[in-house]
Amino acid sequence: MSDALVETPFTKLVGVRHPIVQTGMGWVAGPRLVSASANAGVLGILASATMTLDQLKSAVREVKSRTDQPFGVNLRADAGDARDRVRVIIDEGVKVASFALAPSRDLISELKDAGVVVIPSIGARRHAEKVAAWGADAVIVQGGEGGGHTGDVSTTVLLPQVVDAVDIPVIGAGGFHDGRGLVAALAYGAAGIAMGTRFLLTSDSTVPDAVKARYLAATVKDVTVTTAVDGLPHRMLRTDLVDSLEKAGRTRALAQAVKRAAGFRKLSGLSWPQMIRDGLAMKHGKDLSWSQILLAANTPMLLKASMVEGRTDLGIMASGQVAGVIEDLPSCEELVTRVMEEARHVLGTLPTPG
Repeated sequence: MSDALVETPFTKLVGVRHPIVQTGMGWVAGPRLVSASANAGVLGILASATMTLDQLKSAVREVKSRTDQPFGVNLRADAGDARDRVRVIIDEGVKVASFALAPSRDLISELKDAGVVVIPSIGARRHAEKVAAWGADAVIVQGGEGGGHTGDVSTTVLLPQVVDAVDIPVIGAGGFHDGRGLVAALAYGAAGIAMGTRFLLTSDSTVPDAVKARYLAATVKDVTVTTAVDGLPHRMLRTDLVDSLEKAGRTRALAQAVKRAAGFRKLSGLSWPQMIRDGLAMKHGKDLSWSQILLAANTPMLLKASMVEGRTDLGIMASGQVAGVIEDLPSCEELVTRVMEEARHVLGTLPTPG
């Protein structure tokens, strides 16, 4: 394999062996998966939005006890304690800070001054231009194929747009799962790829086996985008719960949301005012109904029901479209080795000029 494939501006920036990112998935990207990813030579990102500050400190230290390779922490820029979480990242010597929403110029400066690499995730060209102007070191660009909250522009259109717009390393996300995708992303000008669902479906992932089985059984048509959960486009596996939310009228949806909120409130330890406040904070200018506001506050707990407790009947399963073409559960090491070998093979079969 050529050095140009192994070494890219992204690998140089963060110090990993392969141009691949394991994304920060809530309730999924914990210390075990992140350390396994890091040991496989890619950038593992710890999902912190579902953790308390103390849990975040403990998780970071657990990852450090399992690997001496670089890793990152993902956090919400709009969280009330975002600055405290930034301080944990700095104090614990974490290499990379990843953001699901654009961080402020001040947060970027604080992290960069401490030597932390800042890599926001974005879903539009203008967002990439904004964070690049503020000093971000790289960006993860997620197209509409990606799981969780997503946009409607495909990766193949969005990725080259962003590559042409900024002069920092760009990592493509949404629809990637193998070496062919890696080569395609590099051909578009990206410095690497990010994969979520593909790393979720590994033997190192702590997601319950019954949930993994649902993902493996899914076809491409079983992965849908709905606004019924929290009013924002959210890509996930289609389930009876999703169907019931989409079919429910406003009054019925509110009743269902209150009932679920009461149950999940006990698990989360949040008060009703806290849940509603968190839900309102997630509106992002959208005209959400009260049921959607309650569900927005509950979205992390709806994910936990599936990803941690295995309750596919009560929870939602965020998923990229690639779930429909994934058929096995390799270890992170096996997955990364396979992707890089596939990329080598693809490059070797490409026609040469002349």
